[in-house]
Amino acid sequence: MHAKLNLFCLLSAAMVLASNPFVPATAQTETPDGICCAEPSSSPQSDRQAPARGSTNPGDVVLDFEGLENLEPVEEFYNGGLGGNGSGPGPDFGITFSDNAQAIIDSDAGGTGNFGGEPSPDTILFFLSGSAATMNVSDGFTNGFSFFYSAINQPGEIIVYDGLDGTGNVLATLDLPVTPTNGDPDPTGQFSPLVSTGVNFSGTARSVDFGGTIDQIGFDNITLGSSVPGGAAPPTPEFRSVPVGGLTWVILLTLSLMVAGVVVLRG
Repeated sequence: MHAKLNLFCLLSAAMVLASNPFVPATAQTETPDGICCAEPSSSPQSDRQAPARGSTNPGDVVLDFEGLENLEPVEEFYNGGLGGNGSGPGPDFGITFSDNAQAIIDSDAGGTGNFGGEPSPDTILFFLSGSAATMNVSDGFTNGFSFFYSAINQPGEIIVYDGLDGTGNVLATLDLPVTPTNGDPDPTGQFSPLVSTGVNFSGTARSVDFGGTIDQIGFDNITLGSSVPGGAAPPTPEFRSVPVGGLTWVILLTLSLMVAGVVVLRG
């Protein structure tokens, strides 16, 4: 009888402990690494001199975020004004960003970004608060929208609106699936590479929400007016050795004999 009672007490205590929310779990889910903040692996940010840039392809505006400091809010930089830390003035494209939209520089270039393979080194866009960073375009844009992005742990989403600040009609949505990690061409950044995507739409867009999980998605070369992103740096030409075939050896031997004949005649 006592043995059955003791067994009942032990089982009851175990059930209470299992249902008690204040008992700490024995296994914790590890927080995935984010885009911020890696240790800089080269010169410090204060020594880095980057030009204020924003490139324009024929009919397209491309935002590459160069010229902004590490972790600097973008703010009015692409409205002919300044970033949150005073960088600029940037190009006057009539584009502003929400307060949570920040630039971050690759740790290989002296910043704290845990990413690589960005299409136009060394700065990208990301956010550390809220569910999305919002871009406003006062004059609007048409036809399409595109960019490069990396999201190695959590997916993201893009929503294009015909009103400012994410209001009005939705012109397009674009799901952003999880991307590869630690890939070419820069394996030192976990959020690497950045992959390209885009969408076409009808109407005039005036704002875009760059949605996802904070510190888990980054964007670069945001392109207005095209479903194919622009402004990417051209790839480094790959050197390939050309095998020397039999015909090539014949030509080389003939040239050598001709040179030798000229030398003999002159001698």
